[in-house]
Amino acid sequence: MRNRNSIKIVAGLLLIGLILRLVTDIHTPVIAVVLLIALILLFVGSKKKTRKTENPLPNLTKTKEEHYAQLGMTDQEIDFFRDTMNSTKRQIVRLQENMNASTKLRAIDLRNDTLKVSKALFKELVKEPKKLHLANHFLYTHLPNLVDLTSKYLEIDAHEIKNKQTYEKLEESAQIIDQVSKLIKKDYEQFVAEDLEDLDVEISVAKNSLKRDNESSNNQE
Repeated sequence: MRNRNSIKIVAGLLLIGLILRLVTDIHTPVIAVVLLIALILLFVGSKKKTRKTENPLPNLTKTKEEHYAQLGMTDQEIDFFRDTMNSTKRQIVRLQENMNASTKLRAIDLRNDTLKVSKALFKELVKEPKKLHLANHFLYTHLPNLVDLTSKYLEIDAHEIKNKQTYEKLEESAQIIDQVSKLIKKDYEQFVAEDLEDLDVEISVAKNSLKRDNESSNNQE
């Protein structure tokens, strides 16, 4: 269907070019250049439209809109954040499908809590979009790499005929997947480290307050 529409567009442009050549004094090379530019613009516009259709953003709820406004985020920041999170969500879904498709990969997931940690970090980012930059390694390196690695592992594991080299590659891939899974766990720990430090401070303050209250009570007795 897409090829048929493209043919119709090209044919239409050629017809327009022929008409322009017959009714005007414009030279053929000039018409050809104009038609080529128009064709390129149509192609680029079509590609952009296709990408948007394939990966549509969910509707922005009133609650989320108010949340972003309270954080002082600009429209550009909101669009970038939502686009990033939409892509990340699709990658996590793909990773879950991959992990569940192999006993070996499921074992790696259980050992490192890879999916659990990835989803937890996703939720933390949804709550604190201004901290997006603190998850750069997870968003743009570790998670995409893990999706690619697990996809490739499943592709090789599906080979009907395997030799010694195939099994060696599968084992090597599994080890790398395990290492990247550990990195994702470290990404989460680093992301929430500040919250843990804040909690330590609050606990320390509360302990000091309790100590003062106890000492005051003892003195009154």
